Amino acid sequence: MTTTHPTRATLPAAALATLLTCTLTTPATARPPRYTWPLPPPQVVLRTFQAPTTPYGPGHRGVDLGAAAGTRVMAAADATVVFAGPVGERQVVALSHEGGIRTTYEPVTPTVEPGQRVTRGTPIATLEPGHDGCATPCLHWGAHRTTTKAGRTYLDPLALLAAGRVRLLPTGPPGGSADGFRSRVVR
Repeated sequence: MTTTHPTRATLPAAALATLLTCTLTTPATARPPRYTWPLPPPQVVLRTFQAPTTPYGPGHRGVDLGAAAGTRVMAAADATVVFAGPVGERQVVALSHEGGIRTTYEPVTPTVEPGQRVTRGTPIATLEPGHDGCATPCLHWGAHRTTTKAGRTYLDPLALLAAGRVRLLPTGPPGGSADGFRSRVVR
């Protein structure tokens, strides 16, 4: 039986092939999901987010967005439906997004099923009246990131909308603005 031993010339080639294979098959770092409003325009914020100071302390763990009963509620970003059904006396939809963020929508009539994949803008429910704290129909849109097996950090859902980068772009010929630049959010 003949055995072959790698020579000095073949070792670098084998190492390079292994390195390229690992590099090409390793997934790229995922970009954070892009979020959009869960209701069609106009977006009316009736009550803003107020972070609780303790896990069970007072606060408003989301935002209340005004809209007519029956308005379509849409997924704010690509996600998997993790819950769609009753919680107490109201119906709720919960979506799990990349990066460990979960968004919730209530009170609604779900039009999706747990386990279903949805993309940003996909209808997931219709708005129902009856959210405490709103004199008119409103959607309570919540967001949190799970931090431990039993803990979570509540997030301002409106802050998820501002995920774009700000760039300074030329406005054109000198004199177009005081400094020749303008800013805009690039998504």
